[in-house]
Amino acid sequence: MPAQYRDYYQTLEIPKTAAPDEIKKAFRKLARKFHPDTAKDKKAAEEKFKEINEAYEVLGDPEKRKKYDEFGPDWQQPGPPPGWNPGGPSGGGRRRAPSGVDFEFGGTGFSDFFEQMFGGGARGGARGFEERPQRGEDVEADIMVTLEEALHGSTRQISFRRGDSDKVETYTVKIPKGIREGQRIRLAGQGGSGASGGGSGDLFLRVKLQRHPDFEVDGSDLVYDLEVPAWDAVLGCDVHVPTLQGRAKLKLSPGTGTGKKLRLPGMGLPIKDGKRGDLYAVVEIIVPESVDEEEKSLWEKLRHLHS
Repeated sequence: MPAQYRDYYQTLEIPKTAAPDEIKKAFRKLARKFHPDTAKDKKAAEEKFKEINEAYEVLGDPEKRKKYDEFGPDWQQPGPPPGWNPGGPSGGGRRRAPSGVDFEFGGTGFSDFFEQMFGGGARGGARGFEERPQRGEDVEADIMVTLEEALHGSTRQISFRRGDSDKVETYTVKIPKGIREGQRIRLAGQGGSGASGGGSGDLFLRVKLQRHPDFEVDGSDLVYDLEVPAWDAVLGCDVHVPTLQGRAKLKLSPGTGTGKKLRLPGMGLPIKDGKRGDLYAVVEIIVPESVDEEEKSLWEKLRHLHS
Protein backbone atom coordinates (compact mmCIF):
# COMPACT_ATOMS: atom_id res chain seq x y z
CA MET A 1 0.00 0.00 0.00
CA PRO A 2 1.53 3.37 -1.02
CA ALA A 3 2.68 5.52 1.85
CA GLN A 4 1.04 8.90 2.34
CA TYR A 5 3.11 11.92 1.30
CA ARG A 6 4.43 14.06 4.17
CA ASP A 7 4.94 17.80 3.82
CA TYR A 8 8.07 18.33 5.87
CA TYR A 9 8.03 22.10 5.28
CA GLN A 10 4.59 22.25 6.81
CA THR A 11 5.77 20.10 9.73
CA LEU A 12 8.54 22.59 10.53
CA GLU A 13 6.28 25.56 9.73
CA ILE A 14 8.72 27.07 7.22
CA PRO A 15 8.54 28.11 3.54
CA LYS A 16 10.13 25.98 0.83
CA THR A 17 12.68 28.74 0.30
CA ALA A 18 13.98 28.50 3.88
CA ALA A 19 17.75 28.72 4.30
CA PRO A 20 19.64 26.06 6.31
CA ASP A 21 19.89 28.36 9.35
CA GLU A 22 16.14 28.99 9.24
CA ILE A 23 15.47 25.24 9.08
CA LYS A 24 17.72 24.59 12.07
CA LYS A 25 16.11 27.42 14.05
CA ALA A 26 12.59 26.18 13.27
CA PHE A 27 13.51 22.63 14.29
CA ARG A 28 14.95 23.73 17.61
CA LYS A 29 11.97 25.91 18.41
CA LEU A 30 9.46 23.12 17.76
CA ALA A 31 11.62 20.39 19.28
CA ARG A 32 11.86 22.29 22.54
CA LYS A 33 8.11 22.83 22.51
CA PHE A 34 7.26 19.18 21.92
CA HIS A 35 10.11 17.42 23.71
CA PRO A 36 8.48 14.58 25.70
CA ASP A 37 10.45 15.48 28.82
CA THR A 38 8.81 18.89 29.10
CA ALA A 39 5.40 18.50 27.41
CA LYS A 40 2.25 17.97 29.47
CA ASP A 41 0.75 15.39 27.09
CA LYS A 42 3.79 13.14 26.73
CA LYS A 43 2.23 10.60 24.34
CA ALA A 44 1.03 13.24 21.86
CA ALA A 45 4.31 15.14 22.22
CA GLU A 46 6.34 12.01 21.53
CA GLU A 47 4.60 11.45 18.18
CA LYS A 48 4.93 15.12 17.23
CA PHE A 49 8.59 15.10 18.26
CA LYS A 50 9.22 12.11 15.95
CA GLU A 51 7.54 13.96 13.06
CA ILE A 52 9.69 17.04 13.69
CA ASN A 53 12.84 14.91 13.84
CA GLU A 54 11.97 13.14 10.61
CA ALA A 55 11.33 16.44 8.85
CA TYR A 56 14.69 17.82 10.00
CA GLU A 57 16.42 14.56 9.06
CA VAL A 58 15.37 15.29 5.47
CA LEU A 59 15.40 19.09 5.20
CA GLY A 60 18.57 19.42 7.27
CA ASP A 61 20.45 17.15 4.84
CA PRO A 62 21.21 18.88 1.49
CA GLU A 63 21.10 15.65 -0.54
CA LYS A 64 17.88 14.37 1.02
CA ARG A 65 16.27 17.80 0.68
CA LYS A 66 17.21 18.00 -3.00
CA LYS A 67 15.66 14.61 -3.69
CA TYR A 68 12.56 15.48 -1.67
CA ASP A 69 12.12 18.84 -3.45
CA GLU A 70 12.63 17.30 -6.89
CA PHE A 71 9.81 14.80 -6.62
CA GLY A 72 7.48 16.35 -4.02
CA PRO A 73 3.90 15.06 -3.84
CA ASP A 74 4.42 13.17 -7.14
CA TRP A 75 7.20 11.06 -5.63
CA GLN A 76 5.48 7.78 -6.62
CA GLN A 77 4.77 8.78 -10.21
CA PRO A 78 6.75 7.19 -13.09
CA GLY A 79 10.30 8.32 -13.54
CA PRO A 80 12.05 7.79 -10.19
CA PRO A 81 15.60 9.06 -9.74
CA PRO A 82 18.53 6.82 -10.70
CA GLY A 83 19.25 4.23 -8.04
CA TRP A 84 16.05 5.05 -6.17
CA ASN A 85 14.29 2.09 -4.59
CA PRO A 86 10.66 3.02 -3.83
CA GLY A 87 10.21 -0.18 -1.87
CA GLY A 88 13.50 0.11 -0.02
CA PRO A 89 13.87 -0.19 3.74
CA SER A 90 15.02 2.25 6.28
CA GLY A 91 13.21 1.94 9.53
CA GLY A 92 9.59 0.98 9.68
CA GLY A 93 7.29 0.49 6.74
CA ARG A 94 7.51 -1.83 3.77
CA ARG A 95 10.62 -2.79 1.84
CA ARG A 96 11.22 -5.38 -0.86
CA ALA A 97 14.15 -7.78 -0.98
CA PRO A 98 15.78 -8.75 -4.30
CA SER A 99 13.78 -11.98 -4.17
CA GLY A 100 10.57 -9.96 -4.33
CA VAL A 101 9.54 -10.66 -0.73
CA ASP A 102 8.22 -7.68 1.22
CA PHE A 103 9.33 -6.97 4.79
CA GLU A 104 7.33 -4.63 6.97
CA PHE A 105 8.59 -3.07 10.21
CA GLY A 106 7.13 -1.03 13.02
CA GLY A 107 8.48 0.65 16.12
CA THR A 108 11.70 1.98 14.60
CA GLY A 109 10.79 5.67 14.78
CA PHE A 110 10.34 6.50 11.07
CA SER A 111 7.21 6.81 8.95
CA ASP A 112 6.42 4.59 5.95
CA PHE A 113 6.87 7.60 3.65
CA PHE A 114 10.42 8.28 4.87
CA GLU A 115 11.40 4.65 4.61
CA GLN A 116 9.99 4.15 1.13
CA MET A 117 11.57 7.33 -0.21
CA PHE A 118 14.94 7.23 1.54
CA GLY A 119 15.38 3.56 2.52
CA GLY A 120 18.33 1.48 1.47
CA GLY A 121 16.62 -1.80 0.66
CA ALA A 122 17.19 -5.39 1.64
CA ARG A 123 20.56 -6.80 0.69
CA GLY A 124 21.35 -10.12 -0.94
CA GLY A 125 23.39 -11.67 -3.71
CA ALA A 126 22.10 -13.13 -6.94
CA ARG A 127 20.57 -16.59 -6.60
CA GLY A 128 22.01 -19.60 -8.34
CA PHE A 129 20.25 -22.85 -9.14
CA GLU A 130 17.22 -23.30 -6.91
CA GLU A 131 18.18 -26.86 -5.97
CA ARG A 132 21.34 -25.63 -4.25
CA PRO A 133 21.03 -24.42 -0.63
CA GLN A 134 20.63 -20.65 -0.65
CA ARG A 135 21.10 -18.47 2.41
CA GLY A 136 18.29 -15.99 2.99
CA GLU A 137 18.83 -12.32 2.28
CA ASP A 138 19.99 -9.89 4.93
CA VAL A 139 17.47 -7.15 5.65
CA GLU A 140 18.53 -3.70 6.79
CA ALA A 141 16.41 -0.97 8.34
CA ASP A 142 16.99 2.26 10.24
CA ILE A 143 16.16 2.69 13.91
CA MET A 144 15.94 6.09 15.59
CA VAL A 145 17.88 6.22 18.87
CA THR A 146 17.72 9.12 21.34
CA LEU A 147 20.84 10.62 22.89
CA GLU A 148 19.57 9.46 26.26
CA GLU A 149 19.40 5.88 24.93
CA ALA A 150 22.93 6.21 23.55
CA LEU A 151 24.09 7.44 26.96
CA HIS A 152 22.40 4.88 29.18
CA GLY A 153 21.50 2.02 26.80
CA SER A 154 17.94 0.69 26.55
CA THR A 155 15.70 -2.00 25.14
CA ARG A 156 13.11 -1.41 22.42
CA GLN A 157 10.43 -3.53 20.84
CA ILE A 158 10.07 -3.66 17.08
CA SER A 159 7.52 -5.53 15.02
CA PHE A 160 8.31 -7.49 11.87
CA ARG A 161 6.06 -9.03 9.23
CA ARG A 162 7.27 -11.10 6.30
CA GLY A 163 5.74 -10.98 2.85
CA ASP A 164 2.01 -11.63 2.72
CA SER A 165 1.96 -13.33 6.11
CA ASP A 166 -0.56 -12.06 8.66
CA LYS A 167 1.78 -13.02 11.49
CA VAL A 168 3.44 -10.06 13.20
CA GLU A 169 6.63 -11.02 15.01
CA THR A 170 7.82 -8.87 17.90
CA TYR A 171 11.45 -8.65 18.97
CA THR A 172 13.09 -7.00 21.95
CA VAL A 173 16.14 -5.14 20.70
CA LYS A 174 18.95 -4.21 23.05
CA ILE A 175 20.47 -0.81 22.32
CA PRO A 176 23.92 -0.90 23.91
CA LYS A 177 25.30 2.00 25.90
CA GLY A 178 27.56 4.15 23.73
CA ILE A 179 26.00 3.22 20.37
CA ARG A 180 27.05 5.59 17.57
CA GLU A 181 25.42 7.01 14.47
CA GLY A 182 25.71 4.50 11.61
CA GLN A 183 26.47 1.47 13.76
CA ARG A 184 24.31 -1.59 13.18
CA ILE A 185 22.50 -3.84 15.61
CA ARG A 186 22.38 -7.44 14.36
CA LEU A 187 19.49 -9.83 14.91
CA ALA A 188 20.94 -13.12 13.73
CA GLY A 189 18.69 -15.31 11.62
CA GLN A 190 15.81 -12.81 11.51
CA GLY A 191 16.22 -11.79 7.87
CA GLY A 192 14.89 -13.47 4.74
CA SER A 193 14.19 -17.19 4.75
CA GLY A 194 16.66 -19.49 3.03
CA ALA A 195 15.85 -21.81 0.13
CA SER A 196 16.55 -25.50 -0.44
CA GLY A 197 17.78 -26.00 3.10
CA GLY A 198 19.81 -22.78 3.33
CA GLY A 199 19.90 -20.76 6.56
CA SER A 200 18.02 -17.53 7.16
CA GLY A 201 19.66 -14.17 6.63
CA ASP A 202 20.17 -11.58 9.35
CA LEU A 203 18.31 -8.42 10.25
CA PHE A 204 20.47 -5.32 10.72
CA LEU A 205 19.14 -2.16 12.36
CA ARG A 206 21.21 0.85 11.34
CA VAL A 207 21.33 3.52 14.06
CA LYS A 208 20.17 7.06 13.37
CA LEU A 209 20.63 9.38 16.34
CA GLN A 210 17.53 11.44 17.00
CA ARG A 211 18.15 15.17 16.54
CA HIS A 212 18.16 17.03 19.85
CA PRO A 213 16.78 20.56 20.33
CA ASP A 214 19.84 21.65 22.34
CA PHE A 215 22.86 19.64 21.19
CA GLU A 216 24.82 18.80 18.07
CA VAL A 217 26.78 15.55 18.15
CA ASP A 218 30.49 15.59 17.31
CA GLY A 219 31.77 12.05 17.79
CA SER A 220 31.49 11.48 21.53
CA ASP A 221 31.24 15.22 22.27
CA LEU A 222 28.14 17.35 22.49
CA VAL A 223 28.02 20.98 21.32
CA TYR A 224 25.59 23.54 22.71
CA ASP A 225 25.06 27.05 21.28
CA LEU A 226 25.12 29.35 24.32
CA GLU A 227 23.40 32.65 23.55
CA VAL A 228 24.70 35.44 25.78
CA PRO A 229 23.40 39.05 25.90
CA ALA A 230 26.06 41.61 25.04
CA TRP A 231 26.12 43.15 28.53
CA ASP A 232 26.67 39.76 30.20
CA ALA A 233 29.55 39.05 27.82
CA VAL A 234 31.14 42.39 28.75
CA LEU A 235 30.57 42.19 32.49
CA GLY A 236 30.72 38.45 33.05
CA CYS A 237 28.05 36.36 34.75
CA ASP A 238 26.94 32.89 35.78
CA VAL A 239 25.23 30.86 33.05
CA HIS A 240 23.27 27.63 33.18
CA VAL A 241 23.88 25.07 30.44
CA PRO A 242 21.60 22.07 29.75
CA THR A 243 23.14 18.61 29.84
CA LEU A 244 21.68 15.14 29.35
CA GLN A 245 21.41 14.89 33.15
CA GLY A 246 20.05 18.32 34.04
CA ARG A 247 21.53 21.81 34.06
CA ALA A 248 25.11 22.77 34.91
CA LYS A 249 26.34 26.13 36.18
CA LEU A 250 29.31 27.86 34.53
CA LYS A 251 31.07 31.16 35.13
CA LEU A 252 31.42 33.47 32.15
CA SER A 253 34.50 35.68 32.42
CA PRO A 254 34.23 39.43 31.69
CA GLY A 255 35.04 40.26 28.08
CA THR A 256 34.02 36.89 26.65
CA GLY A 257 33.68 36.97 22.88
CA THR A 258 31.68 35.03 20.31
CA GLY A 259 33.14 31.59 19.60
CA LYS A 260 34.55 31.08 23.09
CA LYS A 261 34.21 27.40 24.08
CA LEU A 262 33.31 26.49 27.64
CA ARG A 263 34.14 22.85 28.34
CA LEU A 264 32.21 20.54 30.63
CA PRO A 265 34.45 17.45 30.84
CA GLY A 266 32.81 14.04 30.88
CA MET A 267 29.32 15.35 30.04
CA GLY A 268 29.20 14.01 26.48
CA LEU A 269 28.39 10.54 25.13
CA PRO A 270 30.10 7.30 26.24
CA ILE A 271 33.47 6.38 24.76
CA LYS A 272 34.65 3.19 26.52
CA ASP A 273 35.73 1.90 29.91
CA GLY A 274 33.10 4.05 31.58
CA LYS A 275 34.54 7.27 30.13
CA ARG A 276 32.57 9.91 28.28
CA GLY A 277 33.23 12.70 25.84
CA ASP A 278 32.85 16.36 26.72
CA LEU A 279 30.15 18.96 26.33
CA TYR A 280 31.18 22.29 24.79
CA ALA A 281 29.09 25.42 25.25
CA VAL A 282 29.98 27.73 22.36
CA VAL A 283 29.28 31.39 23.09
CA GLU A 284 27.21 33.45 20.68
CA ILE A 285 26.82 37.14 21.58
CA ILE A 286 23.25 38.36 21.15
CA VAL A 287 22.49 42.05 20.61
CA PRO A 288 18.98 43.54 20.92
CA GLU A 289 17.15 43.85 17.60
CA SER A 290 15.53 47.08 18.75
CA VAL A 291 16.02 49.54 21.63
CA ASP A 292 13.91 52.27 23.17
CA GLU A 293 15.13 55.87 23.52
CA GLU A 294 16.64 55.36 26.97
CA GLU A 295 18.53 52.26 25.90
CA LYS A 296 19.69 53.99 22.73
CA SER A 297 21.05 56.87 24.80
CA LEU A 298 23.01 54.48 27.02
CA TRP A 299 24.50 52.65 24.03
CA GLU A 300 25.51 56.00 22.52
CA LYS A 301 27.26 56.94 25.76
CA LEU A 302 29.16 53.67 25.65
CA ARG A 303 30.18 54.30 22.05
CA HIS A 304 31.35 57.79 23.01
CA LEU A 305 33.41 56.43 25.92
CA HIS A 306 35.13 53.88 23.70
CA SER A 307 35.80 56.26 20.83
